[in-house]
Amino acid sequence: MPMRPQYRNQGCTMTARYAIYFAPAQDSPWWTFGAGWLGRDEFADTPFLASESAHFETDERLAITLEPRRYGFHATLKAPFRLGKKHTHHHLIERVQALSEQLSACAIGPLQAQSLGKFVALLPSKTPAQVATVAQTCVLGLDDLRAPLTEEDLARRQISKLDARELELLHCYGYPYVLEKFRFHFSLTGPVDQPTRERVIQDVAQHVKQLNQHAPLVLDRLCVFRQATLGAPFKRIADAVLAI
Repeated sequence: MPMRPQYRNQGCTMTARYAIYFAPAQDSPWWTFGAGWLGRDEFADTPFLASESAHFETDERLAITLEPRRYGFHATLKAPFRLGKKHTHHHLIERVQALSEQLSACAIGPLQAQSLGKFVALLPSKTPAQVATVAQTCVLGLDDLRAPLTEEDLARRQISKLDARELELLHCYGYPYVLEKFRFHFSLTGPVDQPTRERVIQDVAQHVKQLNQHAPLVLDRLCVFRQATLGAPFKRIADAVLAI
């Protein structure tokens, strides 16, 4: 049976943003790895005891993970958005639960740390079709809840760097990397130089290999994250386990 969403006492304001992510269950070894690497428990918004690192001192690792730490260990399904005036976060959670009851859990396949632009991320060799379908369902199935983009939103997306299709997707769905542009990944760092990226990849490689072997990752839930104000950390406020 799917787990009912975990409602937390969150107010709804027009400045709040929400996102639909996949994040591993809190008791899973993947969650422990991700929270430990980033140094944050996204449920409680508290520091999480960092896992040991052979290549980084604690201060350096906290510096290179500053940006992804605000979001928590996750893979984006529907990127952050504000709710339209007629909707509350309770409406959103109800809709996410309804979607979860129509979707099947799917294997992600082995993940590997690699450079993604100037970042390091965990990615499968190819995004599985079922995973892409789950993401597309979230993008299309929830978009009527999304408030229109503002000029600030557009500026934040650095539209000058987008191609014509990415611009079209941005204006249609509030984010340029959806549908055929979607690429499933878990960010491990913010932008860093190439030598640092190489050290990160070396640092996590063995741990990720063991996780792939002993705890193959399955996309089994839709997770609702909430950011109270722009720049604040995202908190994980509800999980809806996929029903099938």
